[in-house]
Amino acid sequence: MVKIGHKISDFELSAYHNDDIKKLKLSDYKGKWLVLLFYPADFTFVCPTELEEAANHYEEFQKAGAEVLSVSTDTVYVHKAWHDVSPAIKKIKFPMVA
Repeated sequence: MVKIGHKISDFELSAYHNDDIKKLKLSDYKGKWLVLLFYPADFTFVCPTELEEAANHYEEFQKAGAEVLSVSTDTVYVHKAWHDVSPAIKKIKFPMVA
């Protein structure tokens, strides 16, 4: 079981970020706090409000030495489609992880 202060193995994730689909590694964020925002699914009526709020405060997270990743079970292609059509989700500048 992983606990606070324990080191975990590096792993790779697929993400939609800055109009591109890319691979990210946990090690890409070494030395930073990492905020993981888990939500159930894209194109839902509740999730955009929380993600938009995080997007509105993203610069503050970065100034504090933190990076934000939103995470759901949807694919990167669904993340892109949602980003393309939702005014709230268009505000997101952090990676949307699949």
